[in-house]
Amino acid sequence: MIDAEQVALTLYDYPRSSAAYRVRIAFNFKQLQYQSRRINLLESEEASDEYKSLNPQGLVPVLLIQEKGKSDVVLTQSLAICEYLQELQPEPSIMTERVLGRARIRSLAQLICSDIHPLDNLRVLNYLEDELAADKEVKLKWYQHWIKVGFEALEQRLQESDTGDYCHQNQVSLADICR
Repeated sequence: MIDAEQVALTLYDYPRSSAAYRVRIAFNFKQLQYQSRRINLLESEEASDEYKSLNPQGLVPVLLIQEKGKSDVVLTQSLAICEYLQELQPEPSIMTERVLGRARIRSLAQLICSDIHPLDNLRVLNYLEDELAADKEVKLKWYQHWIKVGFEALEQRLQESDTGDYCHQNQVSLADICR
């Protein structure tokens, strides 16, 4: 269990970010304390030099880990942050004990985080419209296509025998946090 006197966790996030949302779910599921620092994406706070010194990508979430007597550590990418939280506080678990089960959970989570989420991300959709001059109808068609393809694949995977009440068997996992 985390010693709050030894480690301070600060999550830089934005309420409408699904990537940041999944990290907040993991924090709450594990009942871990953290400070929240809002980065307003609608006001381009992620593009500031100060924020880019934490995350050169200018994305949320970012987890700042301040441990007494050690240098600060910055973690980016929601899945990496969630897995860090799992290792920091193993119970309640968002993974299974079986090696193949953990691989399946990661596979489902990455299907969502790598194949679906980036294509419906605001910065990608804005790029389609602003830089590639896609009109709103074309952008919507493009968006709907990739969301449909991604969720059809996810639904097929969830028909597997290892799916139970949750994405993997009968316990909340990293894959459920990503859904």
